[in-house]
Amino acid sequence: MRLLFQRHKCGLALLFLLGVVANSPAQKSILSPKVSLTERFPKQTVQQNEVRVQKDTTKSQKTMVYLENSETLSFDQERLPGVQLLKGDVCFRHDNAFLYCDSAYFYEEQNSFNAYGHVKIVQGDTLFVYGDVLYYDGNTKMARLRHNVKMENRRVTLTTDSLNYDRLNNVGYYFQGGKLQDELNVLTSVYGYYYPNTNDAVFNDAVVLTNPKFVLNSDTLNYNTKTEIASILGPTTIVYKEETTIYSEKGWYNTRTEESQLLNFSHIYHVGGKHLTGKIIFYDKKNGRGEAFSHIVVEDSARQITLLGNYSRYIEEGELALATDSALMMEYSGKDTLFMHADTLYSYAVDSVNKEVQAFHNVRMYRDDFQGVCDSAIYFTKDSVLDLLQLPILWSDNRQLTGDTIRAYSKNGQIDKVVVINSAFVAECEDSIKFNQLSGKELVAYIREGELRQVDVKGNAQSVFYPKEESGAMIGLNQTESSYLSAYFEEGKLKRLVLKPKPSGTMFPLDQIPPESLYLRNFSWQIEYRPQNKADVFTNKGRARFETTTAKGSKAIKGEVIEKTKNRDNNSSLKKELGGGRQ
Repeated sequence: MRLLFQRHKCGLALLFLLGVVANSPAQKSILSPKVSLTERFPKQTVQQNEVRVQKDTTKSQKTMVYLENSETLSFDQERLPGVQLLKGDVCFRHDNAFLYCDSAYFYEEQNSFNAYGHVKIVQGDTLFVYGDVLYYDGNTKMARLRHNVKMENRRVTLTTDSLNYDRLNNVGYYFQGGKLQDELNVLTSVYGYYYPNTNDAVFNDAVVLTNPKFVLNSDTLNYNTKTEIASILGPTTIVYKEETTIYSEKGWYNTRTEESQLLNFSHIYHVGGKHLTGKIIFYDKKNGRGEAFSHIVVEDSARQITLLGNYSRYIEEGELALATDSALMMEYSGKDTLFMHADTLYSYAVDSVNKEVQAFHNVRMYRDDFQGVCDSAIYFTKDSVLDLLQLPILWSDNRQLTGDTIRAYSKNGQIDKVVVINSAFVAECEDSIKFNQLSGKELVAYIREGELRQVDVKGNAQSVFYPKEESGAMIGLNQTESSYLSAYFEEGKLKRLVLKPKPSGTMFPLDQIPPESLYLRNFSWQIEYRPQNKADVFTNKGRARFETTTAKGSKAIKGEVIEKTKNRDNNSSLKKELGGGRQ
């Protein structure tokens, strides 16, 4: 039996049809679709910064779906008992939402319907959902849209081929790929949630955020369309047109202001081998500034310099960097690495090729071929020059150099010249009492292949040496004075001494050396301050003070500590990573 109702027929016919429907046995529609396994969204892992799926835990009151309009309504009791067949300008109303389509199967007893063709959901005056097919359950308020699906919420548009829209919790989710677009960004992923009320979106699997300035790739990402902030919840890279790359596994990134907070040892890479990492990084890409905390690394692989510490600031313009709190510079242009620690380290680019590093206060340095301490130091990558300033001491093998300023030049990764300016003094230990010594106004030492070859002293040159027989036995003590002095060495041993003009000197047998002749004025052997290994640069041993001793002094001045502070670096994690300090 087939019945047809048209809107222009009389009301009695409508009453008759309604009676037939009322007396017809209720049957479940054979056209009611089933949810496929591919529609199941992956279980969301709740994290600290993740947008949680908001569900209404209270029992919702069931409301009816009402048919507001249809050009035709028909029944087919044999094929579709209890189903109203609607065609033409179909409109349903459910609560505050209106649902439109070209045709529909209305399961009134089940409070649900299937809609086909030009499907549209209008909820309020801001939310619109479109698609080709809609399966709607009025009991659960679940709308399942298929094919050419689009959700519009003010300036946000979500497009996909399959969307489940949970009106009860006001969330739409897709599971076969989708795209969300606002005024600034386009986001795509395999799976996604979108909450129109809170403007939050959750993306999983092959997530791509495309911005006019950068492209973000991730496997898990949250995004707020109002704040335009992306919350990073998994391995994520942000690439800025080949000039900057950010890698992070946790944090947030403001896509409009380009400000970010990056956690869990994130990385920022710049062209030219520059790299910043740390446990916590605040980064302002637009203004080219960064601030990092805990286990920071500022690396310049092109210039072969790395700064470490537990706090850092970085300014991209000029490549300005600061490192403090267990600060350490590593310079690795040669076969041996220079480790230099100070309270504060600064570095900046002198030009496109060269960089300068400045170290301030309690400077200690170690390299296999030399070690040093001073209050301040400057390292120039150009010509590989290292300046030690304010009470500097430099050790190499069994020699100690002191003066007002010490400048060390390196070539091919090895020191080849050392210049000591004002109050120059070099001491070489023979035993606990005997020291070869040179002093003068200025001193230049020449080194070849790691061995001392020549020392020139200018201005009030004085020397104390212990010449030896071929067998190595000491002959005595030779004490000299002149305006200029040149000492020549072979295999680390003094071979020849040249003094000019008008030199004077005295040779004392070993058993006839006067005590006042053992040491030159200002001699001070301070081996206790010498760093013993790369980790020992963190050991704060205070600052040495040089005292003046006259030629009549009978004892060597060992130096005094004028500032002793608590060794705050002794247990630092950086020190442990470098292998521990002296035992």
